[in-house]
Amino acid sequence: MRKILIAGVTSGSGKTTVTLGLLAALREHYQIQAYKVGPDYVDTKFHTRITGRPSRNLDNFLVPDPKMLNYLFLKDTQGIDLAVIEGVMGLYDGLGTDKDAYSTASVAKQLNIPVILVIDARAISTSAAAIVQGFQEFDREVNIVGVIVNHVMSANHYELVRQAIHKYTHLPVVGYLPFKKEVALPSRQLGLVPDQELPTIDHKIEQLKQLVQTHIDLNQLIKLSAPITSRPPAPLVLPVTHLRLGIAQDQAFNFYYADNLDLLQQMGATLVPFSPLTDSHLPAVDALYLGGGYPEEFAAQLAANTTLKQEILAFSQAGKPIYAECGGLMYLGQFLDDGQHSYPMVGVFAGVSHMTPRLKKFGYCFAKTQCDTLLAPADQVIVGHEFHHSTFQTQLPTVFEMTKVRDQQVVATWKGGYQVRHTFASYLHVHFYQNVQFATNFVHRLEGFGT
Repeated sequence: MRKILIAGVTSGSGKTTVTLGLLAALREHYQIQAYKVGPDYVDTKFHTRITGRPSRNLDNFLVPDPKMLNYLFLKDTQGIDLAVIEGVMGLYDGLGTDKDAYSTASVAKQLNIPVILVIDARAISTSAAAIVQGFQEFDREVNIVGVIVNHVMSANHYELVRQAIHKYTHLPVVGYLPFKKEVALPSRQLGLVPDQELPTIDHKIEQLKQLVQTHIDLNQLIKLSAPITSRPPAPLVLPVTHLRLGIAQDQAFNFYYADNLDLLQQMGATLVPFSPLTDSHLPAVDALYLGGGYPEEFAAQLAANTTLKQEILAFSQAGKPIYAECGGLMYLGQFLDDGQHSYPMVGVFAGVSHMTPRLKKFGYCFAKTQCDTLLAPADQVIVGHEFHHSTFQTQLPTVFEMTKVRDQQVVATWKGGYQVRHTFASYLHVHFYQNVQFATNFVHRLEGFGT
């Protein structure tokens, strides 16, 4: 297997567009495993759609053990020809001013992955070389091996940019994508609109594939990738569970880390999908898992499905375990208010979700449990990620002391997380591989509370 990382100069430089086109073009000749640096859920869904394999997150904050991150990178890669990793934000952007604080560059160095830099050329020519040279010199330990130029206005424009980059940096430019509005992917407050909400997405991906095949030298890109000499690791030794876990999966709820679901299945849990949008009844399960997503986009439909809401409320009232993250918290409250309408939700938690025009919380954080919870016992520190355009207003007591640290300084503290009976919900997104024992304990608590 070989490996290559696609990084952007900035957010919005086009690394996702380039990555999707590359995945579609390369898949015609190679078996591809895609990855995303950082905590993003949406980009991985596009990767998975194209490759037919679950795309996985590589995040060295959420998974702080370097050996475990390397395990996640290499596991289940038998028969894979090429690992394609999409970066996050700009190459050196992470938490605070430290270029190695959970940035794309830090992951590239940690896993020894060569980098193709994507640069937006809409308003530059020779200055592109200065940008690339600056990225080269900023950290010589980052192995930048080539450049792809995005948003090129003409063939002459591309030649100017290409020749300048080659002249001043000696890096190969492996190709470009022309500026075309019709292949742009729409966004909303949390990033790209998910693929399943875009009726023309397969046509857009086909267009991107054709552009890549026309304008990017795929053979050169493969030569710039690096071989992986390590063999895929042996599976972890995990305890066995017979838990049947109902998992909300539809357009409203689809934010799940592929490795989280894989770990649960490795332990023997049976994942039983159900849809809060369209299913009238819960499946026969021991516990429920409500991930994040966009419940606010489907609030009227969720509110109208009264039979399922009643069954979820009864499930909680019977003392059966429910674990919910972000959008799941919003769904389990009494109402979801989008500023124009207030939609009745499940009602496990006495509170109202209010949509907000700006992000209320964004980024990596630490959560210390203040009491025993479904997620973890008291006095345990959990690392996670918050990213939401809503607040949950309630008089319920909180179970988390939340802390955000940037450049070794505490920059914010707040409280969060709620538990009623054995139903737990918070805005925190958690990667179970931060500590396999943590995941083991979590599953055991689901089993124990379900009896």
